Amino acid sequence: MTGSSNTENKSKPNDDVNSILGKADIIIRNVAPVRSISEPGINNTSPSDLIGVQDLEKEGKTKVVIIMSTLCLCVFLAALDQTIIATALPVIAEHFHSSATYTWIGSVYLLATSASATSWGKFSDIWGRKPILLLAVSFFFIGSLLCAISSNSSMIIAGRAVQGAGGGGLLTLVSICISDLFSMRTRPKYFGVIGIVWAFASSIGPVIGGAFTQRVSWRWCFYINLPITGICFVILLSYLQIHNPRTPLLEGLAAVDWLGCTASIGGTVMLLIGLEFGGIKFPWSSATVVCLVISGVVMAGIFVIVEWKIAKYPVLPLRIFRHKSNIATLGVNFTHGFSFISAAYYLPFYFQVVLGATPLLSGLYFLIFSVSLSFTSLLVGAMISTTGRYLGILRIGLVLMTLGIGLLIDLPDHISWPRVVLYQLVTGIGAGPNFQAPIIALQAMVAPRDIAMATATYVFVRSLAISMSIVIGGVIFQNGMQSRLPQLVQDIGSSAASSLSGSSAGASVGVVESLAPAKGRIARHAYWASMRNMWTVYVAVGAAGIIMSIFITEKSLSKHHEEMKTGLRSLEQRKAVDKDIE
Repeated sequence: MTGSSNTENKSKPNDDVNSILGKADIIIRNVAPVRSISEPGINNTSPSDLIGVQDLEKEGKTKVVIIMSTLCLCVFLAALDQTIIATALPVIAEHFHSSATYTWIGSVYLLATSASATSWGKFSDIWGRKPILLLAVSFFFIGSLLCAISSNSSMIIAGRAVQGAGGGGLLTLVSICISDLFSMRTRPKYFGVIGIVWAFASSIGPVIGGAFTQRVSWRWCFYINLPITGICFVILLSYLQIHNPRTPLLEGLAAVDWLGCTASIGGTVMLLIGLEFGGIKFPWSSATVVCLVISGVVMAGIFVIVEWKIAKYPVLPLRIFRHKSNIATLGVNFTHGFSFISAAYYLPFYFQVVLGATPLLSGLYFLIFSVSLSFTSLLVGAMISTTGRYLGILRIGLVLMTLGIGLLIDLPDHISWPRVVLYQLVTGIGAGPNFQAPIIALQAMVAPRDIAMATATYVFVRSLAISMSIVIGGVIFQNGMQSRLPQLVQDIGSSAASSLSGSSAGASVGVVESLAPAKGRIARHAYWASMRNMWTVYVAVGAAGIIMSIFITEKSLSKHHEEMKTGLRSLEQRKAVDKDIE
């Protein structure tokens, strides 16, 4: 009896231990994939939302090369069309005999890109990534075709709006697809490749646009997109394999947060148009500008209320902003986009108008910046994938970029190759790391189910920053030229001086070239002095980014990869999880 009793007493603890280990194993299997990349307490993804899939790298290099090359082509097109018309704008405006064309053909693309970004992300949650990416490619194709065959200024502006909406979808969905295809630890190097493509396309755009305009026709700035978008569509249709919920069209349309989409797009459009008009078409104190800016801010407030209290499936889940690290990361993303584009947009302008370089030569000079940026972007992406660390790199990049932009203030009004080369190198090396580090920092701090919307928000904030940066930089520069108008009238005459003042300054490179050498030097000096004021503002914005980076938290990057389910059923399950948590 005693022996059997001892045996029973020994077996019960073993049974209890086995039971506990079994339960722990179930918990670890369900939670570990989430906890490895998310902050405790903010992740409430249900295991039923996840699909156990392999990282795309494990399916073979050939498939990775095919899909990534196509995604890179999509980004190349979207980024190229931000700058390709820069050198063609005067010719296009003259062709249509419309000064409004000069202003709107460039800005409407950026405006549509910014305004549409978050909507594309939510559409992909409802209908799946692949169908919506193909739709974005189609939008870009149709917009490019409308621009290429346009017969009047209204048609080309409308085409650029459609093209910009498609471009916003391409930039947003490429980043979301990379997040779906690769693990947190693997994806930084692919974001690095995307950064290289973006930088290369932005820098080569004015050169290609100038060559087409001079050698063939400005219409080829848009015709060139058609065969490339066709190739992208066919390859994505054939090779991209991402979860497709096959959501019925009418059910999906009923689930869209139309009120949120309208408030988001309307607020963005009004704010950017107000900034575009301010000091150029209307005085800053005019009723038009004040009403547009205030209406944009009010619409932003309405958007927050809609997402918080009304929307069943919000375009932008506000839970993304519960953690201060995410707010800081988006702030860094804004300051980086705002500061980086200043060099990408205004350095070629400096080369042309101050140094007297041709559009082709200015593109070659600018290669110093774009090559250094591209190399750093690729190197940093590989480093983050290897080490899993990103915060130190992010901060170093911000410091170097801000330093580099500060050095641009010291660029002279004559050619100085040591400064042109060194200052571009510092700025490019500093800008490169933060094409991928902030998006990794953001994705690491949100639940897997929120990665798509967090990514769409990231693209929206960057697009908004770029749009605002170009407008605000242009206003500062134009005000600088306007303040020098009295002196220019005395030095070069009223006729030439009026062409170089205010909103006319940016489009008057040809006027400067036509002046006598002595007067030309005076005009170039005025341009140079006005640009120095602009660089100072960009340095201040970069410094703000450095301060914000202090509040970013670093998390470990998981090598485990699971793809999120999309579709209405998945959205409903997530909503139920939210209610249980609350």
